[in-house]
Amino acid sequence: MQAFIKFIKGVLEMPLYAQVWLILLVVANLVVPLIHLARLEAQVVVGTFLISGFLMIILTAISGFSRLLGLGHFLWFPLLYFLWVRLAQLPTDDFFGVWIRVLITLNAISLVIDVVDVIRYIAGDRKDIVEGL
Repeated sequence: MQAFIKFIKGVLEMPLYAQVWLILLVVANLVVPLIHLARLEAQVVVGTFLISGFLMIILTAISGFSRLLGLGHFLWFPLLYFLWVRLAQLPTDDFFGVWIRVLITLNAISLVIDVVDVIRYIAGDRKDIVEGL
């Protein structure tokens, strides 16, 4: 429970631009797919998002609110592949197809940030991202 609280505190203490980015990711990976929960793609996105959140809480317990949290999104690599191979079957002119394309873009950008963060952690930058937690 302490790791969960530290994780939430860390998110709430991040700079505003980072909080806005996280809100976009939550909306794209959790809120919007709930509208389409009957579709397999939406189910996989929600499941992957929830597992990733759980992993990030475990990583917070292990390393604090550090750059290692980027590892929590490692399941997004197979998620993006799963969605990418389905793109040809999804129309570009309806909400579901547009959402999948926006989701792929947002999650890919997030993964670039995560990879950089994990590399920085491995290179020795192991302090908390937010000080004073």
